[in-house]
Amino acid sequence: MTIFSRRLRVPEAAGDPPPARSAWSWVNNLGGVALVAALLWWLGTGPFVDGLRRIDAPAVLAALALGALSTICCAWRWRLVAEGLGVRLPLGVAVAHCYRATFLNATLPGGLLGDVHRAVRHGRDAGDVGRGIRAVVWERAAGQVVLVALAVVILLALPSPVRPYLPAAIALAVAAGVVVVALARVLPRSGPSRRARALRAAAADVRAGLLHRRTGLGVLLTSVVAVLGHLATFVLAARVAGATAALSTVLPLTLLALLAMALPANVAGFGPREGVAAWAFGAAGLGAAQGVSTALVYGALVLVAALPGAAVLVIGRRPARATARSARTVDHRGSAAVPAAGLAGGA
Repeated sequence: MTIFSRRLRVPEAAGDPPPARSAWSWVNNLGGVALVAALLWWLGTGPFVDGLRRIDAPAVLAALALGALSTICCAWRWRLVAEGLGVRLPLGVAVAHCYRATFLNATLPGGLLGDVHRAVRHGRDAGDVGRGIRAVVWERAAGQVVLVALAVVILLALPSPVRPYLPAAIALAVAAGVVVVALARVLPRSGPSRRARALRAAAADVRAGLLHRRTGLGVLLTSVVAVLGHLATFVLAARVAGATAALSTVLPLTLLALLAMALPANVAGFGPREGVAAWAFGAAGLGAAQGVSTALVYGALVLVAALPGAAVLVIGRRPARATARSARTVDHRGSAAVPAAGLAGGA
């Protein structure tokens, strides 16, 4: 899972924005821009404008409530995984960090910079950046696994454009999983090699953070509720955008678009989500324009639900600025400026 780059730079201050992007990340962002531009060229601006005009106060309040539910569940899951790995994380701090990460994910290219920021921030606060990053990686991985598992169940139970292909896809996924497990068992897990150490660390993390009796059930339940919250927001977006089809028809289509958000070629979540929604709604007979409108309304509602994270981001920057100002002292007798941190260290 390549969520974090090896050359990730740690922010200089706790409230700093996430680190700079790599060239490959910008290529992925251009893919998302190209996809949105293609949809605009194909469908025009009508689906984009019409969907956003339909958003009203009840939809905003519902999105805020569903966003709070999903965010608290994600924060609780993160806390369970982190403390399973031996890193303390109060629930209130986790909720604030998750809100800020959601806001950054919804406003910055790539859709993952917020999670990178909270991983590094928590690791620095806890005094172990490596373990803080691993906690977020495993927490995100658990959420993705539960999302895929629920998607398989729902897509098998309800009609959708991908239903005829699911048995073959599931068989391939199971075969790939068997191969991965077999390779993990064959590869040496003892010795000083980097590969052996990585395998031992990963196995220990999974046992302690995800499968332990104190964390396993909580991680599963919070993941299920968080996924259902996101899915309910997507169904709400479909209704706001004017989709009147039965829930059994709309639900699998929105789920396909939700799965597409995991693709890296996006700009703040926009791109594959709109493309898959256009295809899925069009294949189901509801029209590609309806799918694009639904996906755009969902993006807008997610941004509204993440607005508390903007407040957390602003509040978090104030102590950093105050610290930066206090770190510059001047000797009024004419000597050169001396950093306050150096004085404290000397004391």
